[in-house]
Amino acid sequence: MTDARNEALTPRAIVSYLDRYIVGQRKAKRAVAVALRNRIRRLVLPEEIAREIAPKNILMVGPTGVGKTEIARRLSQLVSAPFIKVEATKFTEVGYVGRDVESMIRDLVERSVQMVKHRKIEEVREEASSRARERILDALIPPRKVQEKVSDFMHIFSGQPQKEERPPTEDEERAEKQRLSTRERLGRMLDEGKLEGREIEIEISENAQVGIPVMGGPGMEEMGINIGEMLSGIFPKKKKRRVVTVETARGILEAEEAEKLVDHEAAAQEGLKKAQEEGIVFIDELDKVASAGSGHSGPDVSREGVQRDLLPIVEGCTVNTRYGPVRTDHILFIAAGAFHKMKPSDLVPELQGRLPLRVELDPLSEDDLARILVEPEHSLVDQYKALLSTENVVLSFTDGAVREIANLAARMNRETEDIGARRLHTMMENLLEEIQFDASELSGQEVTVDDNNVRDKLEILVADTDVRKYLL
Repeated sequence: MTDARNEALTPRAIVSYLDRYIVGQRKAKRAVAVALRNRIRRLVLPEEIAREIAPKNILMVGPTGVGKTEIARRLSQLVSAPFIKVEATKFTEVGYVGRDVESMIRDLVERSVQMVKHRKIEEVREEASSRARERILDALIPPRKVQEKVSDFMHIFSGQPQKEERPPTEDEERAEKQRLSTRERLGRMLDEGKLEGREIEIEISENAQVGIPVMGGPGMEEMGINIGEMLSGIFPKKKKRRVVTVETARGILEAEEAEKLVDHEAAAQEGLKKAQEEGIVFIDELDKVASAGSGHSGPDVSREGVQRDLLPIVEGCTVNTRYGPVRTDHILFIAAGAFHKMKPSDLVPELQGRLPLRVELDPLSEDDLARILVEPEHSLVDQYKALLSTENVVLSFTDGAVREIANLAARMNRETEDIGARRLHTMMENLLEEIQFDASELSGQEVTVDDNNVRDKLEILVADTDVRKYLL
């Protein structure tokens, strides 16, 4: 069954969440919201029908800087699903040609397993903290050494009579009571944070290092085999003593105790299943591996080869990973590309068929750029205000300034390469460069940016075609 958090993720709620960070692009938001909700619905269906329901993979088409990547990134944060972003162009290098396209699935599984381990570590955090506390107290005041006894094994071969454990003397009992009293007092001081700066010597485990690096063959990575890890398991863990402060020791020991408490095998299997059922792979720059017709040679052959290597992954196949085989049938693939030189129809037909939902994102207008500056949570304007507030400078923008920045950015996008909202980053840096440079001298002052300031700083750069090639 789905948990309460997933039950609350209705398509309307998902779109509302995306609206907090991304301006416009209603169609794209609705498409991903429905696709995500269908994955949640599938989890509560009987297994026999759930197996047959394949995810409706999405192809987002639109110019750069309009929010394609941001939609996928915010979506993964919302659902806490295993998510990775890859560029299709990384598989086009000479001699590579998509040979290791499966690595994206192995990366997804690794991310998923780490997410599960992190959650399980948080679940045992209280117990790990308690154990770490005891180890810190042992370092502050070591426990009484118990008198060693000669083992029965030694009696058999030595012929010596077995020594009986003698009861502690009054002095020893008095010393033990005093030690326990001191330990209890130190425990209270530790809990109150009064010993954080005190140095102690602790013993921690470290993995034995293999002296000679071992390289696996070319087939090893495809099989998900890590030779170095296999050899490291043969050698026992070494103990190392370190002198650190109590504050540092607490972090080290809590992490070590949490690792001991977590069932790593169970976490790996849960992570594997989570990647299969909930994983999201965002493939960016897909248009860069599209071929404009079949009559081309050279790089286009490589591009089509990458598409055909991607095809079985997106269609559904088994990929071997270090944690076991994983099926890709129910992983959601969201592909994106500008497709300003190519068309989605230039992709191989089989790959087009596995991306049934096609969403076109709109270019950003001047009004959109103005909204992007101020509306999203932690917007660009808010970021600069926060940065300068650290120097005790109060930065503010008039409505006219925001409108003028958007106007000049839209003009630049029309006259040169359209890079969408990314143009705003360059404009803001050029606009606020002097204020940021002099911020330490402006401490305690209020600085207001109006439309005249924007025109003075940026209009010359926008008008000068030679300068804007380099600055804007």
